[in-house]
Amino acid sequence: MSANTHASGSSPAPFSNEPYANFLDPAVASEAAASYARVSSGLGATHSLFLDGQWVDRDEHFESVNPSRPAQVVSRHAKATVEDAREAVAAADAAFPDWSQTGQTERAALAFKAAALMRQRKMDLDALLVLEAGKSWVEAEADVAEAIDFCEYYGRDLLRISGMHSTAPQPNEKSELQYIPLGVGVIIPPWNFPLAILCGMTIAALITGNTVVLKPSSDTPLIAVTFVKLLLEAGLPPRAIQLLTGPGVAIGDALVENPRTRFISFTGSKAVGLRVNELAAKPQPGQIWIKRVVAEMGGKDAIVVDATADLEDAVKGILASAFGYSGQKCSACSRAIVEAPVYDEVVAMLKEGAERLRVGAAETPGIHLGPVINERARKNILNYIEAGRAEARLLSGGSAGAGEGYLVEPTIFADVPSSARLFQEEIFGPVLAVTRAANFGDALRLANDTEYGLTGAVYSRDPENIERARREFHVGNLYVNRKCTGAMVGSHPFGGFNMSGTDSKAGGPEYLLLFMQAKSIATRV
Repeated sequence: MSANTHASGSSPAPFSNEPYANFLDPAVASEAAASYARVSSGLGATHSLFLDGQWVDRDEHFESVNPSRPAQVVSRHAKATVEDAREAVAAADAAFPDWSQTGQTERAALAFKAAALMRQRKMDLDALLVLEAGKSWVEAEADVAEAIDFCEYYGRDLLRISGMHSTAPQPNEKSELQYIPLGVGVIIPPWNFPLAILCGMTIAALITGNTVVLKPSSDTPLIAVTFVKLLLEAGLPPRAIQLLTGPGVAIGDALVENPRTRFISFTGSKAVGLRVNELAAKPQPGQIWIKRVVAEMGGKDAIVVDATADLEDAVKGILASAFGYSGQKCSACSRAIVEAPVYDEVVAMLKEGAERLRVGAAETPGIHLGPVINERARKNILNYIEAGRAEARLLSGGSAGAGEGYLVEPTIFADVPSSARLFQEEIFGPVLAVTRAANFGDALRLANDTEYGLTGAVYSRDPENIERARREFHVGNLYVNRKCTGAMVGSHPFGGFNMSGTDSKAGGPEYLLLFMQAKSIATRV
């Protein structure tokens, strides 16, 4: 039983992160195999949109496939239309008055109930992530645990900020402030954390009293359908959430531009995030507010290693950050910047470590890298690798992996100049650029030489270098002597600077306020 478990109606226990299952334990491995078989037995079914409290099908459908076995259809889904987008916003708008007036304790209870249901079904959710998102069991477990953490953390935080807050008193006056919901929110989550980020964005918007239209990635729609059904089981009023599945820029544009849309919460690429921001900034006929955009976009994250670092620990952190989930994380280390005195040694250690990593189908026990999400992504990554051969020295990897899935070998380039595409552009795959720095100041300069500012790490035993990095390394999440991936809800509020987004700090004490507005009330007494 999790330390977060609490009886209905009682004050929740202090927050603690959901523990991870150990897949080296034979009992856990057996449970995982059973879940994989159980979830696999239901593959191929057709799923509908969820509009105005009803599951509704459409004539056109699209397929979600297993990235490890692209011939295997995971599910078929109704393809939403622009008219569906308009209907979804109208339905969410009609549901807003009732849901927004629901008590905050009741809304927090929804988050706790959703966490409890996910905890009960964790291994089946893991299996679904393995099948639809191509996550290894370890990565899938972390994804589901983070989703549970978001529910538990945000539920508690809503209770913390609920009610009236006293402000500085004035003579003969009672001054208060309260936080109220915004309205209809459009939630556009990514495919790479298709449960954790989807859950965090959606739960935060819902429990703060907003209604939502959820538009998941077309690469991972079944996880979204599963989550919506779980929320309904947890007690969410059906009309408070709308689910639109299907590809198409037109649907997303229609949702963002709708005058009844109050806010957009987006996680994805820089290009799409900037488009969302641009469309949201233009007021539409009948619109009476400035739309709020909460955007988490890309990263070109660096790990800096100085001459005093524990090199074994640094190399371990770089490899884990670069190649976990095949580098398909906005927080992934795509640049290793190493001080000259230890550069050659670190390069040799990285090559040796990368060549020990196993690539294969996501469900295979003990693999380090599963597939990338789809064939388009694999082609894009391989094109970057091919271009990199002319920019730098290929150290290891460099090819598609052997097997039927969308596999790419863990690839490392050494001696990468800062002008190279490998150094500047987000690849979103298992490709690491290693660059030599003349000294620590040069390393920080190189680390900051990017339009992004999401995560970064420094490995050093020098207190002055560490303190300098704390001041000068311009990222939203800085880690010292640990990897740059794996932000934990409650401990590492997550969000970045510059073209990495609006610095939302998901999983932190300010996040829920992004989905609310403050109302000041002064009463003469």
